Amino acid sequence: MRALTWQGRRDVRVETVPDPVIQDPTDIIVRVTSSGICGSDLHLYEVLGPYLEPGDILGHEPMGVVEETGPDVTAVKRGDRVVVPFNISCGDCFMCDQGLQSQCETTQVRKYGSGAALFGYTKLYGQVPGGQAELLRVPFGNTLPVKVPDGPPDDRFVYLSDVLPTAWQAVEYAAVPPGGSVTVLGLGPIGDMAARIALHRGAGLVIGVDLVSDRLYRASVRGVKTLDLREYGKNLGDAVRDLTDGRGTDAVIDAVGMEAHGASVAKAGQWAVGMLPDAAARPLMERAGIDRLSALHAAIDLVRRGGTVSVSGVYGGAVDPMPLLKMFDKQIQLRMGQANVRNWVPAILPLLVDEDPLGVDGFATHHLPLADAPKAYETFQKKADGMVKTLLRP
Repeated sequence: MRALTWQGRRDVRVETVPDPVIQDPTDIIVRVTSSGICGSDLHLYEVLGPYLEPGDILGHEPMGVVEETGPDVTAVKRGDRVVVPFNISCGDCFMCDQGLQSQCETTQVRKYGSGAALFGYTKLYGQVPGGQAELLRVPFGNTLPVKVPDGPPDDRFVYLSDVLPTAWQAVEYAAVPPGGSVTVLGLGPIGDMAARIALHRGAGLVIGVDLVSDRLYRASVRGVKTLDLREYGKNLGDAVRDLTDGRGTDAVIDAVGMEAHGASVAKAGQWAVGMLPDAAARPLMERAGIDRLSALHAAIDLVRRGGTVSVSGVYGGAVDPMPLLKMFDKQIQLRMGQANVRNWVPAILPLLVDEDPLGVDGFATHHLPLADAPKAYETFQKKADGMVKTLLRP
């Protein structure tokens, strides 16, 4: 089959690799029909090389059609249309029973002290072949894949793999009161969708912050009050407080993570670590001061006293000191974590079956063949060509 493979920093290639096969009785093989490029994939493209090996297959936002099933699979059959959640969860352990599928005890990567394994996402999360490929082996065929109806195009359902549950959890964790206010930092795919979900769920004011004109416009036409970071810069906090009676918003969602702008020294540190041999780079990536926390520090500034900061952006490492005194003084609540995909599917799926209140049908800005994936990664990393969300068609 053809698949997108990691070969080095900013070097991904479509290559011919062996087809996946059934390994366990509950495995299924899915023929991928759509697979998204996620902002988290840029971390692999840019800075997480120490945890990758040449030839690793990327991608964790796939959907497709069941091609083959193991002998113990009863929940789906050949020909069924399914979405594959990005975190690999058994559905039966203690953590899965708590709705914490991202912490699944069956697939936790204990060697690295990580949570549930993920498709296409480094040794830290199991080094499981990903879904930017023609075929994908999916374990736990009775409990992991989400069966969806035939008919609507893939765009209607594919975001159940990651974007929708990640954004839904971000809003849930933000605990925006009815009619309340929330600032969303970063209007990439997750931030954009989180803003839409917050409005759908009854927020009275949603403020979206970014510095890419196309992203600001996309959010504004759906009712988001947008603030251009290039215009407000260090005065962003004052601008948000001006819109909220001097207090700040009830909640802030950090949908940026370590891709944050405005931290050039930390960015250089990330790049330098990525150039080191793996044995030297891994401990530095985990312990040294290389995270770019400007977005998270902004969230702590923008939220009102007693408010909530919800972090969906991915951070790597344990580094830049958090402003704990300020957080304590403001009595801030902080929630974060990988999305528990399966936990949120029952709430989201009904919004996708008939009407389209979240605008998923037109959410993708680009539809490209798998062969164009290397160029798509480059374009997405540069935030060029109006690219916000790309779906690959293997």
